[in-house]
Amino acid sequence: MIYTIVYGFTIGAILYFISIGLSLTFGTMRVINFAHTLTYTIGVYALITLIALLKGYFALVAGLAILLVIPISYVIERFVIRRLYGESLDYTFIATFAISLIGVDAIKWIWGVNPYPMNDPIGKYLVFSGLSVPIYRIVIVLIAILLFFGLNLFFKKTIVGKIVVASLEDKEGVRCLGINVDKYFSIVFVLGSALAALGGVLYAPISSIHPYMGLSILLLSFAVVIVGGMGNLNGTFFSAFALGMVMAVTARYWSQGAETMVFIVMAIVLIFKPIDI
Repeated sequence: MIYTIVYGFTIGAILYFISIGLSLTFGTMRVINFAHTLTYTIGVYALITLIALLKGYFALVAGLAILLVIPISYVIERFVIRRLYGESLDYTFIATFAISLIGVDAIKWIWGVNPYPMNDPIGKYLVFSGLSVPIYRIVIVLIAILLFFGLNLFFKKTIVGKIVVASLEDKEGVRCLGINVDKYFSIVFVLGSALAALGGVLYAPISSIHPYMGLSILLLSFAVVIVGGMGNLNGTFFSAFALGMVMAVTARYWSQGAETMVFIVMAIVLIFKPIDI
């Protein structure tokens, strides 16, 4: 059961890294951002490329991989997403999904379609009561918890964070104060993309690396955002860990139904609390 709990928390942490960006972009910009798939996957492929070049130093390489995603996400926001503010959700869905498909083809062209193996960067275990738990998984969970508190401080204590939170509540009211909301939307989009890349580089050593790896995790992340509440940052955190645990417990007894159970929970939530868009 210990392994199940650790697995559940690990998946929950990864889902949180990706879901918080989706929650921010939808809450502020009303954009369904399928381009999250691209930034997530590019972060992973940048990681494996830089590791080969720099011969290790996982923490440094992971940071560089995330930094490489930032200009890509800015270009996407500046030349595609920004033109769709205020438009129908259908347009944003189609545009960002098209970006995702283009990105996947580019990844296949550059890196190929074969899966890449990657080892646990720590490779050590915490042993207690005869059980051994990978320290790397514990580190992932701790990073997610630190990020949660860090983002809370950012949104409560900084000017940028306060404007973003105000935009989540009343975007037009913030515009009426003479604030250039679009500039802060760019910051939110880039931040969300960087967090998606963070989730990718942390998940890469314990998952399969291939061009389509972002699609399934993205759908699970959308489920997290819906269950936690669109634009609800705290709800996203608790929803991510709850659904991660749902996946872990289900996988222990019915491995094929782990992801299915997440969408069943999402459907139940939608029955009692439909999305207001």
